[in-house]
Amino acid sequence: MIQIHQSINEPVKTYEPGSKERKDLQLKYDEMANQSIEIPLLINGEEIKTGDIGKCIMPHDHKNVIANYHKAGEIEVKNAIQSSLEAWKTWSKTPLEERTKIFRTAARLLKGPWRDTINAATMLNQSKNVYQAEIDSACELIDFFNFNSEFAENIYSNQPLICPEGVKNHLEYRPLEGFVFAITPFNFTSIAGNLPSAPALMGNVALWKPASSAVLPCYYLMKMLEEAGLPGGVINFIPGSGSRVGDPVLSNPNLAGVHFTGSTQTFQHIWRYIGNNIQNYKTYPRIVGETGGKDFCLAHESVDIFELATAMIRGAFEFQGQKCSAMSRAYIPTNIWKELKKIYLSELKTIKMGSPRNFSNFMNAVIDKNSFDSITNYIEIARNSDSADIISGGIYDDSEGYFIEPTTILTTDPHFKTMEEEIFGPVLTIFLYDPEDWDSTLELVDKTSPYALTGCVMGKDKDAIQNAKDYLTHSAGNFYINDKPTGAVVGQQPFGGSRASGTNDKAGSELNLQRWVSIRTIKESFDTPKDYRYPFLDED
Repeated sequence: MIQIHQSINEPVKTYEPGSKERKDLQLKYDEMANQSIEIPLLINGEEIKTGDIGKCIMPHDHKNVIANYHKAGEIEVKNAIQSSLEAWKTWSKTPLEERTKIFRTAARLLKGPWRDTINAATMLNQSKNVYQAEIDSACELIDFFNFNSEFAENIYSNQPLICPEGVKNHLEYRPLEGFVFAITPFNFTSIAGNLPSAPALMGNVALWKPASSAVLPCYYLMKMLEEAGLPGGVINFIPGSGSRVGDPVLSNPNLAGVHFTGSTQTFQHIWRYIGNNIQNYKTYPRIVGETGGKDFCLAHESVDIFELATAMIRGAFEFQGQKCSAMSRAYIPTNIWKELKKIYLSELKTIKMGSPRNFSNFMNAVIDKNSFDSITNYIEIARNSDSADIISGGIYDDSEGYFIEPTTILTTDPHFKTMEEEIFGPVLTIFLYDPEDWDSTLELVDKTSPYALTGCVMGKDKDAIQNAKDYLTHSAGNFYINDKPTGAVVGQQPFGGSRASGTNDKAGSELNLQRWVSIRTIKESFDTPKDYRYPFLDED
């Protein structure tokens, strides 16, 4: 009998001035900022050093190297695969109770002694402010470990309702046959931790390739999982380039699944590669991915102006807009724009930007040079366009860190480039619409972007809100009413989108974990027939 525990969401610490948690985290940040560590591969619980070195930097102080990490090559990838397959022989048979115990232990470690280390590593390597780091790398990952354990218990307890006399029916929740390839993004430590650990919780083994721009917090997560009791080889940690790691992994016949968060282009490449080689795999690989977004805010003329301005600022500019769910396009009625513009721009002027070490900074740096160049290119396109005006920000500087001011573009073209393409930075584009054109604006919101990740509608007119909710059914996998389109909470708002945004397998719910099991139905008969003849065969 599986015992089901009742999980609760981890409270978010506020880090107010003078608080103990603030002082402790600042000390840990300073300690880690003034050291540079060496990060090995972790294969079968052993540290592997290849000599092919990558650098972990502070995006807000990019000359400061806080870690050097070893990159995996073809030999290390093959060794990691072999280690995973060996670990699978025992881990796949390990009882669920033992697996959940390990991940609940990891949650307790992250809640306590590891909290400051993981938060500081996230602040340093991702340039994420203290509150964003706390929500992400501490609270959300604690929730993933705890809630996923509960979800797994719920799944295992789901058994056939009917067992006729003389028969016992049973569902066996088997792990996949092979290994799972977890490819994780730079922007959320919690997602990075969840992608390999969710399949592992269900009895699978995983190869973990972290984003090259955020290896530091991922390495500390691996060390924490080891302390929690995760056996060597269950998750093998293999940072490195996409091609040198990805190609040999994807071509291996034992690939059983891919758990991915990243760009749409990369995910489509992976899907295409697997499809073209489908005959080579032992089993059909499960492909689970969350990719891009062009997330919208649709304001109705009945909206509260202050609520809307706050949702726009938080939704677009928290963590420099480097969220798949970040508000990137807004549709504002013409008859409220004058008042909204005054409040919105006035509030933007109060935003401070700089190092996350200064807790009064709301915004920090974007992740790296490539992102900086890509984002600023969009800004320059708007600056040089006759159909767009930059009404805030548009200023950037990478001399010390990759800083871009919160930028707002006002366009007269609803299909302007920054209304349609994912930017992944602190850029919000606004289109003004006539409130009489509500219905056509709903159609515009739905058809402008190939993505369907998140979106919000804001207003006090209940009929209009219901109308938007109904019309935009397939426009967003996470739909928010009178709130910003970011901030999904594990166990409350399972996260994921469809269309070009991914497979919508809803991280933070049982639905995602069900993708990592292959069910066997077992029927045991106690009254086995001894005669092939059925009653209908009797003659009249």
